[in-house]
Amino acid sequence: MEEKPIGKVTHYFDKIQVAAIELSDALFVGDKIHVKGNDTDFEQTVDSMQIEHESVEKAEAGKTVGMKLSEPAKENDLVYKVAE
Repeated sequence: MEEKPIGKVTHYFDKIQVAAIELSDALFVGDKIHVKGNDTDFEQTVDSMQIEHESVEKAEAGKTVGMKLSEPAKENDLVYKVAE
């Protein structure tokens, strides 16, 4: 499987399990991502994303999205898009 870096976690909200992810490339609902850091390493499918509390199907490079994660993440964890 090929992975392409697409962003990093800038903040993680423990109580609601949501990460703010600053994107360096476009991301779509349905894409598979890999979140990796010193203590973090998991994959998940993007079920939904929000920009400024509005649900979006896609987000462009340069945007920061909010996304519910299946496992905890930390600031500066890297986010990769997984190509199958």
